[in-house]
Amino acid sequence: MAENRRGFLKKGLAAGAAAGSLGFPMIAKAQTKFQWKMTTTWPAGTPFYQSGPGSAEAFAKRVAEMSDGRLTIKVFAAGELLPAFEGFDACSAGVVEMNHGVSYYWAGKTFAAQYFATVPFGMSFNGQHSWLQFGGGNELWREVYKPFKVIPFAIGCSGVQMTGWFKRPVNSVNDLKGLKMRIPGLAGKVYAELGVDVKLLPGGEIFPALERGVIDAAEWVGPYLDQRLGLQNAAKNYYTTGWHEPSTTSELVVNEAAYNKLPKDLQAIIKAAADATNQEGLLFLESKNAVALDELVNKHGVKIARLPDDVIKRLREVSYDIFAQAAAKDPMVKKVHDSYFAFKKKHDYWNQVSETTFQTTVRGNG
Repeated sequence: MAENRRGFLKKGLAAGAAAGSLGFPMIAKAQTKFQWKMTTTWPAGTPFYQSGPGSAEAFAKRVAEMSDGRLTIKVFAAGELLPAFEGFDACSAGVVEMNHGVSYYWAGKTFAAQYFATVPFGMSFNGQHSWLQFGGGNELWREVYKPFKVIPFAIGCSGVQMTGWFKRPVNSVNDLKGLKMRIPGLAGKVYAELGVDVKLLPGGEIFPALERGVIDAAEWVGPYLDQRLGLQNAAKNYYTTGWHEPSTTSELVVNEAAYNKLPKDLQAIIKAAADATNQEGLLFLESKNAVALDELVNKHGVKIARLPDDVIKRLREVSYDIFAQAAAKDPMVKKVHDSYFAFKKKHDYWNQVSETTFQTTVRGNG
């Protein structure tokens, strides 16, 4: 009996070896390890964007853990491998496999890209991300980026942003004329129409430019991240409304050829890790902004104010004029624009009945 057992085991091991080389090639393939590079537009150590919850580094760590080390991503901050705004092109060319930024930084390549970051007077997190996930937004995003050979994912949403920091008060539209302001995306185009000298600066250059008077005003994100940049030490007038960026979403772009070489489970891990990081970032900032705002006002003497109604009205008019002009010139812009605003129209009704009613009545009476 012992001899029979030894013979059986020998035959089984031989058969298993043959199966491993001929019958089950996916086992070997599944163990392939991938080492990727990701560039970002953010300075090293920048909370939310580069490091900590909701960041590029948090995403890379999540992917490594979820894949058990089969996909590892080395993250390079702005300036470490490439200048801040060159990562998208590098990813498109396959020089790096990933880039982390915001789509309005590449507006010069395709105007339509900006709708996936945020839209002036557009939707907040609930609406925008419902549109992306279930309203056709993600499919349109991929279509817009197809010519660049990259695949986009939402990866970090800041929620409603602050209008920005101004050295002098804004009392009317005339106060905007000649103002030098750091402001990206569609909002920059709107301000430019009103006479603002628009500057596109990476995050690491905002404070020194504002402090030295190279610019008169600047927009970054919100209380917590603005305080971390020290913007309260360069200006004291802090305006709100969130008109320009009601739900600003960072993006991850992945080189299409590199992505297609991954097994399906690693592709799914990228999507799941991006979704988790996106939610984590929003919740992280929500947990920090109230404390930071209180400190800005009570410790640093910052003055919080809303933009005057006539200024907001004019900004809205110019925004919609710019949308219409861009949509009339480019069929892809029109396709994205129509999808976004059709979804917004439906969502606004529900938002009015639910969130707005709660904010203005139930919470207001509490």
